[in-house]
Amino acid sequence: MTDEQIKRRNKSGSFWRELPVLLAVALVVAFLVRQFVVQTFFIPSESMEHTLDRNDHVLVNKLVYDFRTPAAGEIIVFEAPESWRDVQEHEDFIKRVIGAPGDRVVCCDPQGRIAVNGHPLDEPYVYPGNKMAPSAFDITVPEGRLWVMGDHREASADSLANYNSHGHDLQQATIPVDAVIGRAFVLFWPFDRSTWLTTPETFDGVRQ
Repeated sequence: MTDEQIKRRNKSGSFWRELPVLLAVALVVAFLVRQFVVQTFFIPSESMEHTLDRNDHVLVNKLVYDFRTPAAGEIIVFEAPESWRDVQEHEDFIKRVIGAPGDRVVCCDPQGRIAVNGHPLDEPYVYPGNKMAPSAFDITVPEGRLWVMGDHREASADSLANYNSHGHDLQQATIPVDAVIGRAFVLFWPFDRSTWLTTPETFDGVRQ
């Protein structure tokens, strides 16, 4: 056996010895990314139609809210309060933030629009035929909490639905910021619907 053949054999043997270590490292990295950085979620209901349809899959940034509070207009995944859940296994909800802590959210102006901090929202993403909100309300979001709504307003177990069903109790109607898992930033499946989930421009005017 020549020196060159011996080198090739040793190199090949080294690769196979190192392979289990490389696979273990790859699995650990994949676990850490999923646990702390990015995770996939599927949409279990019609509450965000047609921004997100049932069985769509999204990528969620789990790191972004370690540095700031969710902002109005962003789509978030969160662990829903038990009182919001119809089916126990569906504990993770996805909704749009309409009001951040301290925001005043009012419905409706003469054009039927929700206003946040006096700024009326133009919401073309709302499900066709829906009112911007099924009923009138005027609330200020408590500190440390969020007012969230589905884009399919009449088919969403969201802040307004729980506000009405729990005697206008703001603690029941809002979710704690700490319950937020992350921000949905891209719809990636099905491929023919793939798109970035950006904050609509209408929310630019709501910042206090």
